Amino acid sequence: MHPVFAFEFPSFNLYSTPLLILVLQAFVFATLLVLRYFKKKYIPALILALLIFITGYHRTTYTIGFMEWYDTYRNTKINYWLIALSLAVGPLLYFYVKSITTPNFKFRKKDFFHFVPVLVFVIYKISIFIYDAQQPGFDQTQNGYLKINLDEKYIQPLVGIIENIQMLLYLAFTLQIFYAYKKRIQEFFSNTYALELNWMRNFLFIYSFLFLYSIFESTIGNLIIDLHWTQRWWYQFFSALAIIYIGIKGYFTNTNTLNNLDFNITSKKTTQSNSEKETNATLADSKTKIEHYIQEHRPFLDPDLNLTQLAKMLKMSVPELSETINSGFNKNFNDFINEYRVHEVQKMLREGKQKKLSLLGIAYECGFNSKATFNRVFKKFTNTSPSQYVALNTTEM
Repeated sequence: MHPVFAFEFPSFNLYSTPLLILVLQAFVFATLLVLRYFKKKYIPALILALLIFITGYHRTTYTIGFMEWYDTYRNTKINYWLIALSLAVGPLLYFYVKSITTPNFKFRKKDFFHFVPVLVFVIYKISIFIYDAQQPGFDQTQNGYLKINLDEKYIQPLVGIIENIQMLLYLAFTLQIFYAYKKRIQEFFSNTYALELNWMRNFLFIYSFLFLYSIFESTIGNLIIDLHWTQRWWYQFFSALAIIYIGIKGYFTNTNTLNNLDFNITSKKTTQSNSEKETNATLADSKTKIEHYIQEHRPFLDPDLNLTQLAKMLKMSVPELSETINSGFNKNFNDFINEYRVHEVQKMLREGKQKKLSLLGIAYECGFNSKATFNRVFKKFTNTSPSQYVALNTTEM
């Protein structure tokens, strides 16, 4: 009789199966984003692919663990090769947002210094494997001498602390870039690309949540109660869900729009000197000029209107126009133009245009480019939603 071998691995169970499915899908999206990079040379796609790959790769340890790899292969050396690359996550988050918000972004040589810590850590992990592999009895054990007495005892706790500090700093820098960019966009553009900005906001929120959850879990596990593997599974599951959302939304959201926006505040014509401005155009004169032009020509009906275009129409310098809107009207460019659009919507509603066009159709006619933006802006200036405004005015009529 031939001996019967019982193969325990892989074990598809409640813990391993969801992680396996989600992680495999994450690798698919990472591959698709890499292909997009090679096809279009779009750097944000490559950075996001690396982020998704690393986040999915980090779930591998728990996935194969719940599939009973370690119980089946007692002398496995896989712990040496499942290298924590968390030291790269913070810099990748930072450069992903920076690459989207910086026109014609390119990596500079000094940018690669952000990834020196993770490179050093990878070399270190390879080095301890090489040393341990040369020691007697290495084939019969799962972890060698340096893995147990150096890596797990000292280096991993130290790297964990460094990772948390580094992640906190990079998240802070990245959020600062995002909110500064969002504010800046409102100074230049009349429609603020809500879809793309919401994607970036959600992207940062997810990674911030995962970071805070990991801190919470580590605090509970290290200071209060020793958490079982199954209790630590939830962080792995949330992370796997997150990378699926990031993969899908990141692949299908076109961030080229933001990357190509022009924030050049220098007028293409020679700008006037301060003395000429003071003698030829006071703030009040500029305000009157702008108001008359907008009321007569209604440039706000163009959904793509931006500060530079309006400055050309008015034959003003971009800094002069920006200063007049900010100081003279006490608004940013976005609010200034959208208020005119709201007034135009109200005018069309008073004329009964809603009998022939939908509210969204009227919004598009008046220069809005999305339903979400229209609803938000309309409520901001009227304190009512568009549908409520129609109902109230219809009742009064």
